[in-house]
Amino acid sequence: MKTSKNSQNDLTSTIHLSHLRPVPATHALEVALEKLSQDEQRIIGGLSPEKAMLLGVSGPAKGFRFLLDSAEITIGRQVTSDISLDDVTVSRKHAQITREVTPKGAVHILEDSKSLNGTYVNAVSITSVPLKDGDELQLGKFRFVFFSGKVNS
Repeated sequence: MKTSKNSQNDLTSTIHLSHLRPVPATHALEVALEKLSQDEQRIIGGLSPEKAMLLGVSGPAKGFRFLLDSAEITIGRQVTSDISLDDVTVSRKHAQITREVTPKGAVHILEDSKSLNGTYVNAVSITSVPLKDGDELQLGKFRFVFFSGKVNS
């Protein structure tokens, strides 16, 4: 069997995300808040309105918390990513979250960076979407729930 030099060095693999399940949009925030520990509720409640947080709910980052406190957060397998997810189901440069300040407050926008396995919000493949409190993000094997500092406002 002949393999090319490039295929030997590429560590990205494709996964099939057929197990995605719809997230009920009407009660997503309430359900997400109910699942938080008291410590997590306290941390989310203490976020300032321009900040946000991703909480790992399943996969290798379950229980991890990532503070979104910059205008741009990169997510990927590269160690130089702001949120580095070490798994072959995540592209080197998988996605980014940008914060846009509007008169009504901060808006966090998730954008897929042409990743191999795609980026999903509430089980729907996206290219770019503004995030809402309680949204479930999936990047490869990793699932997170998004909370902004506005959740308790």
